[in-house]
Amino acid sequence: MERGPAEAPDEGAVSEVIRPAAIVPEEAARAVLVELALRDVQNGGVWQSEPNLWSRYDRPWHGLANPAGAALIGTIQVAYGTPTKYEITVYRVTVTRLGVDSGWNVESLTDEALGYGGITLASCPRATLAAPPKPFRF
Repeated sequence: MERGPAEAPDEGAVSEVIRPAAIVPEEAARAVLVELALRDVQNGGVWQSEPNLWSRYDRPWHGLANPAGAALIGTIQVAYGTPTKYEITVYRVTVTRLGVDSGWNVESLTDEALGYGGITLASCPRATLAAPPKPFRF
């Protein structure tokens, strides 16, 4: 699928790795995916969702893969089906310079998307971090 303008990293953008990663529980994940699809940029909304990236634009697109001047506010990198089959892991969020200048930050962007499932980044369960393996020795 073709991406809109300004999706390359830009000066002034804010990017944050979510550690430990946020885990969107099954019920919330389903609700978020449905609502993002309903709010798709090609259907009059401001979100474009793909299996590994949710992108938030400042306005809807005009037709298929035609951003018509729509500017990227930020992206949320996700992994579907992890840690369990029906959960979604949120692991990186980037807000473009335009997004920052418009008052967006990592938390507000993520909270908008997760809010469709009735949760926030702060209330999301977090991945369990395992201790690193012992060093290999001969």
